[in-house]
Amino acid sequence: QLQLVESGGGLVQPGGSLRLSCAASGFTLDNYAIAWFRQAPGKQRDLVATITTSGRTNYADSVKGRFTISRDNAQNTMYLQMNSLKPEDTAVNYCYAARIGVPTYQYWGQGTQVTVSS
Repeated sequence: QLQLVESGGGLVQPGGSLRLSCAASGFTLDNYAIAWFRQAPGKQRDLVATITTSGRTNYADSVKGRFTISRDNAQNTMYLQMNSLKPEDTAVNYCYAARIGVPTYQYWGQGTQVTVSS
């Protein structure tokens, strides 16, 4: 029951927007750094965005200025707001949460498909 449950993916036209959600089950996100990764067909899984427990964010150059990562600790949910979507954003998106320590705890979502096409 320790898992991340993703939702919000789908088909969108270029220039459109999607908001991905990732709800934690069985643990609380407030003590975890979180991230979104994505994997396009035939490509490696790439880091899209991260947010630390203190709220500091980082973004891949390819999404900077278009995507926003956030968390809502009260809802125990993380989000990725994706604006100005491009066909090259087409990928399976995965949420990720990690608590660095001894031991390190980490969890992956199951992935949600984002398709950007006319």
